[in-house]
Amino acid sequence: MIRRYWNINLEEMLEARVHLGHKTKQWNPRMAPYISAKRKGNHITNLIRTARFLSEACDLVFDAASSGKQFLIVGTKKRVADSVVQAATRARCHYVNKKWLGGILTNWFTTQMKLQKFRDLRIKQNTGRLNRLPKMEAARLKRRLSYLQTYMGGIQYMTELPDIVIIIDQQKEYTALRECITLGIPTISLIDTNSDPDLADIPIPANDDTLASIRLILNKLVFAICEGRSSYLGNP
Repeated sequence: MIRRYWNINLEEMLEARVHLGHKTKQWNPRMAPYISAKRKGNHITNLIRTARFLSEACDLVFDAASSGKQFLIVGTKKRVADSVVQAATRARCHYVNKKWLGGILTNWFTTQMKLQKFRDLRIKQNTGRLNRLPKMEAARLKRRLSYLQTYMGGIQYMTELPDIVIIIDQQKEYTALRECITLGIPTISLIDTNSDPDLADIPIPANDDTLASIRLILNKLVFAICEGRSSYLGNP
């Protein structure tokens, strides 16, 4: 396994408020090893451990990307939707950023059929065939196309199950996490102080409510993926 320096520093994480956790009353006791202090009624995440796990996650995605593996980024909070698209586009990853439709992974056969329908409708729209249909039929299919674009647009080119899933806010994306666990798909999860760190393969203790914190974590992972992809493309 190739190890690289990912330029993860405490000052940068402090500025992004990665260390700020939830109210002490809202914590998950299993997060105790990842908490360093209490401040004004909130838990403070141990950034030394955050840096360690983030570095391990970067190593993992670098190695996976350098082997041609595929990634899925899941983050459906409104405030992070755009950041998820930007990160996924930059690293050429699949993504879900609006709503997790139950069974996307565990009912993969049905998902494949929906994706094929999505592709067929896009072809009909791009060739003008939709507009040649009766108005009511055309309107129905356009609504269906809009729905599929909104909720499945980020996985439209996903032809098989992802090799690694990156989850933004484990609590929010619990259904997606459970599907990964069921299928044995490795996960990297941002876990705030109210999360269960034992559920993810690589938990990254971090503030999952502040956009700056989420962007910092995503940017580090995306950089590692891009580096890995460059290595993969450069192989003979």
